[in-house]
Parts: sequence; structure tokens; C-alpha cells
Amino acid sequence: MAISPSAQNEDTSSIKTASAIDPVVVPKGQHPMTFSDISENALSVLRRLNSKGYDAYLVGGCIRDKLMGKTPKDFDIATNATPEQIKACFRNCRLIGRRFRLAHIVFGKDIIEVATFRGHHADLENNDAENKVKVKARSGKQVEDVLAKQDQQGQLLRDNVFGTIDEDAERRDFTFNAMYFSAKDQSIIDFAHGLRSIQNKRVELIGDPATRFREDPVRMIRAVRFAAKLGMSIPDELATQFKELGHLLGNIPPARLFEEVLKLFISGSGVKTFQLLHQHGLFGHLFPQFAPLLVDDKCREMQLVMQVLKNTDERINNEQRVTPAFLYAAFLWYPVEERAQTIINESGITYHDAFNIAMGEVLHRQIQRIMIPKRFSIAIREIWQLQTRLPKRFGRRAFQTLSHARFRAAYDFLLIRGQIEGGDLMELGEWWTEFQEVSPEERKTMLNVLRKEAGPARKRKPRPKKKAN
Repeated sequence: MAISPSAQNEDTSSIKTASAIDPVVVPKGQHPMTFSDISENALSVLRRLNSKGYDAYLVGGCIRDKLMGKTPKDFDIATNATPEQIKACFRNCRLIGRRFRLAHIVFGKDIIEVATFRGHHADLENNDAENKVKVKARSGKQVEDVLAKQDQQGQLLRDNVFGTIDEDAERRDFTFNAMYFSAKDQSIIDFAHGLRSIQNKRVELIGDPATRFREDPVRMIRAVRFAAKLGMSIPDELATQFKELGHLLGNIPPARLFEEVLKLFISGSGVKTFQLLHQHGLFGHLFPQFAPLLVDDKCREMQLVMQVLKNTDERINNEQRVTPAFLYAAFLWYPVEERAQTIINESGITYHDAFNIAMGEVLHRQIQRIMIPKRFSIAIREIWQLQTRLPKRFGRRAFQTLSHARFRAAYDFLLIRGQIEGGDLMELGEWWTEFQEVSPEERKTMLNVLRKEAGPARKRKPRPKKKAN
């Protein structure tokens, strides 16, 4: 890949303003990206917008990944067409979002995301400010539409001010995401020295780190995700702001954080991502009940999360299915155990009742930070509940447990717990492993042996007879 000398000789300090930098144009043939790397649907969207007289470019991750020798997967498009103009070009288009208004061009299961170039917020210099414009409503009346809004911490609550490609590049978060591919001449326009960032393997932010992180605190965990996924380093000026501003992640809507956390841990580099989040003090802002238990690298809590993430990475990299429910069940297991024990000490109720109360409390607290869809929260509860049922194997219980829809996930979790804690848990895991592999007759034999080892069964006390009236 040929890169212009100006791109190679720039200082490697963080870029303070993209507008002060002349874009570097890398022409066709001097970079590895071609039409064959781009999905047919994305190409058709680019060509349709160009044919209608609009400028349109592939932007961000697909270009970055190709330049780093990876296969591009997500094809996002930026254009000077407004959302309404985009919708007029495509019958299969739907407009989404209030904070960021976007167009989704739908091709069956494939969705191409198209964003209008973002502009500057001239009227948002003061905190808690709004940028408004007069628009004509369907009724014919003039109404005020809030295009952009910023809270007292500097976070952008709405961002629908449109601008030029230069402004759009300056508004992007990381330098390697401010590269644009043109379908007209197949050139790459590098506005913020993203090529240099890729060469130096550094996560570099566009603009002042404190300001950009205040605008959108999610950029902090995105920086960690890119560092882990792309094998890049995090400069000290970014790491310092993680510690100063990490608490702002508490202002992010829980529903948005759920999607961002999925990207963190279900991308094939979960172990490295967790290590960086923990190192920079960000993990505790996502899982505040679990982080205090991670006292050192040898504690059982740390060993559990590392083993679970290692297994998850292996499954993802082998193109096997994973579920977020398993990860959340692992991250919150020890908080549930700890809370259950506290409830028992305080109230003296049975472990079964305390455990059920603890499950509800821990999940409720976590959902205040990261939303967990019901289909996953139900699965999490079932994985936990089966941990208490797996030791109970007499009579028909073993067969009932084996036929449970969540048995496999609960069994896998039991094996990991056994690896970490050993003892009875390890023996229990080995028993269930054998029980699954043998014939039905051999299963009955295993249960008979288990009953003999346990000694004579306790006789139930007869229920007192009801007194006749």
C-alpha cells in the first residue's frame, strides 16, 4: 500500500483539530480496497445516490479493516443527502433515531446504514444549550425543531446538524474512522491521518479527549474495544481521561449500553477487552456489583471471568454460537451468591428463598446500568437456578434436569465453576459429563450407586390428619 510522504512524516502526537489538516487522497491502485471487497448492496446504494446527484462515500470500519488486512464486514455510508432525500431515493428505506437521525436501506436481512454528513454546533458553546430551527409542520404551522442539544456535562443528547464532508470528518471520533472511499474514482480520502494511526498501531482521537468523551462517554469503551480488536495501544492522554470521566458512562441510556457491551465481549477478543477495561477502571462503571470482587488476578472471581471469556472467544473464532445470557450469568454469579448469604445472615430465611430474592435484586440493579432484554434475563435466571438443581439427582430429578432447555448452558457453567473451585463442584461436573454419555440403562445404574452412597433415604414425616368438624 503506497502512502503519501506527508502522511508518513506527520508528528505522532494526538490530533487536536482535524480542520487544520489537509486531507490526504490515496488514489485507486495505491491502496488495497477495490469493488470486490464491497457488498453488492452497499455498492448499489452508493451508485444510486451518486446517480441522483449526491455525494456518497463508504466510511469508517470497512476501510480501516481492509487497510489492516482484515475482511470488511460492516459497510456504512456517509452522504450530503438529508435523511428525507435519502428516503426519496429508496423505497426500501426507513428512517430511525432521534439522537442521531439515520437511514436504513433494507435488503432482506442485510441493512446498509446511511448517515448525512454532520456539521458543527455553533449555538452549543454553553452547556445545557439547544440548537433549534423553524420547520413547517403538517398542519402548516411553524414549529421549532431541536436539531442538537447538550447537557450540563457536555454530552450531546441530540445531533442532527448537517454539514460538509470536511465537517463530518472532524466530528468523527477516531482518526482511522475518518477515512472515506469514493465509488466514483475508488480513491480513499484520509482527513485525520488514519493511515498513520494504523501504521503506528495507536488509538488516536480527533480533537480534545476530554471534550470528545464528554460529548459521548461511550467513546471511552469504544477506544478500548478498538485497542483490543486491532492490537493497538492507548495513548496516556486517553487513559488519563478514562479515570477522570469514566463515571459519565452512568449517564448513557441502559438500552444503548447493552448494544455496546455486546460489541465489547462478543467480538472474539473478549479477554483482551476485559483486561483493558479492568486496567483502566472502566469495567466497574459497567458492572458495579461485580468489579469490587475482583481483588486480584488469583481470586476466584477473576479466574471465572477470564475462563468464561476465553471459552467465548474460542467459540466465536470457531464460528460457534454464543449467547449474552451466559456472559451475564457469569459476571453476576458471585454477586448473587454474596447477596444471598447476606440475606440469610440478616433474616435467617432458607437458602432457596434467599437465593431467589438475591437473583431478583442483582438483576434489577444491573438493569439500572445496562438493559438486559427479557429473553436474556429469563435465560440468566434459569442458568442460575439450575446450579442449585444440578446437585439434586435422586429419582426422576436427574432426568428432568437433563431435559431442561437450558441444561447445556448450565452444565457448561458448572464445569467452569468446577475448574475454578474444584472439590465437590468438579466431581459433580464429571458425574454429569458421564451421565450424558452413557446408555439409559447405565444411567439407572449410576443413580442406584448414587443412592447407595448417600445412605438410606429419609422418611417423610406423615402429615397430621385434619380434625373432623
